[in-house]
Amino acid sequence: MPFVNDNKQCTFCSLPEIQARTVFENELVWAFLTNIPITEGHTLVCPKRCVASLQELSSEEKVAIFETAEKIMEALKNVYGAEGFNCAWNQEKLAGQSVPHFHLHIVPRKEGDKGLLGFDPRNFLYRTGDREASAETELLTVSEKIKEFFK
Repeated sequence: MPFVNDNKQCTFCSLPEIQARTVFENELVWAFLTNIPITEGHTLVCPKRCVASLQELSSEEKVAIFETAEKIMEALKNVYGAEGFNCAWNQEKLAGQSVPHFHLHIVPRKEGDKGLLGFDPRNFLYRTGDREASAETELLTVSEKIKEFFK
């Protein structure tokens, strides 16, 4: 079931302490520190307009989110010596989205940090346990089904 997009219920829009953690903003987006960071400097980038999913974002908001992400990554390189980043968003409750306001996670990474090491989304997104690579014929069949959608 999708989130009900009700600004009165959105934690990001309603809590003053979140606004106080803002590190960057412009007319379309803002970025703030998360309260449960994976590593120090873990930042969320959100549209100012309260929408839950990527599909609800305007083209301008999408561009602004990724331009802001680049600025945040540059800042985190300079401030924390970040050597790499994990960038992701969860969409819909089933996929782990806990706040119905689109937000892109920017997690700074460096050698020896205490966050998840050896990050591989396949370890927690699908096919639990050991798994074999999919057969090339299976992948080609799936790719043909998806390509049909675009015709």
